[in-house]
Amino acid sequence: SGGPPPPDWKTDSADLIARYQKHALLGENTLAERYFQQAVGATGGAGRVAETARLWLVRCATRRAMLIDDACAEYAELAAVAPDAADQAYYRFLTLRWEGLDVARLPDQHRDLVRAPAGNRHEVLSRINDPLARLLDASLLVMRQEADAATLALATETASEQGWRQPLLTYLKLQHQRAAAHGNAAEQARLARRIQLVEQSLLPTPK
Repeated sequence: SGGPPPPDWKTDSADLIARYQKHALLGENTLAERYFQQAVGATGGAGRVAETARLWLVRCATRRAMLIDDACAEYAELAAVAPDAADQAYYRFLTLRWEGLDVARLPDQHRDLVRAPAGNRHEVLSRINDPLARLLDASLLVMRQEADAATLALATETASEQGWRQPLLTYLKLQHQRAAAHGNAAEQARLARRIQLVEQSLLPTPK
């Protein structure tokens, strides 16, 4: 046998944080927030500081993947009490402090991005299999002002393939701004239509 089953707080928090991510990416923010608070309640109820800090780190990563400027302050406050080296490395990665970062402590899918020269980082994105990791890395490149048109296109299509309305809308608007800046009317019109479809899908359905 594989030993005793994991305690309820652990399985509950893992399930709830996954639900938080799903609904946040769909733009269902009220539902997402409810699941997140329940996840924090599960780890907090067990008095687990490091695990609660990790939930805040996952939340921060999810928000930054959607190009929301989250400083991970709640994670940092808890982590000061119960530091974890891998979580600290991920925190530094998320908050763009890559110089001197211990890359070996990062999740596998993010290591190549940090190791690559700044001018080549966008090429690494297409090799990342996990869609949320790919979207996060693209968003961090945008925040570092290292993203090109191909980066925006890849992030847009990653969000589109997954049906992640919240980041999709953000990236479509970024592409629309870029098309406007280049005077590309046909591309503006195409993107405006996609933006309209996503915005309509985010409207509450009539009861």
